[in-house]
Amino acid sequence: MKLPEQTIEYRYDTQLLIEGEDLDEDVINDYITENFVGDCLLAVGDEELIKIHYHTNEPWKVLEYCRTLGEIYDIVVEDMDRQSRGLHG
Repeated sequence: MKLPEQTIEYRYDTQLLIEGEDLDEDVINDYITENFVGDCLLAVGDEELIKIHYHTNEPWKVLEYCRTLGEIYDIVVEDMDRQSRGLHG
């Protein structure tokens, strides 16, 4: 018996660190929420380092925005659709 395929609303699990000055997790959280479609947003850290985790279909837009705030690194974009099908993502 074949199981029905799950549909993933937001395909890419996007994670990164932003290193900068005078970073504000609340401002970053609000900007991402208001400007990019997705869910499961976490923007946590302090004035010099913020960790971002976000599910979206357009991770490049999130990366472009975060790059305007400081240096971005430890970038991980995983395809959750591939993972749900048992493939490496």
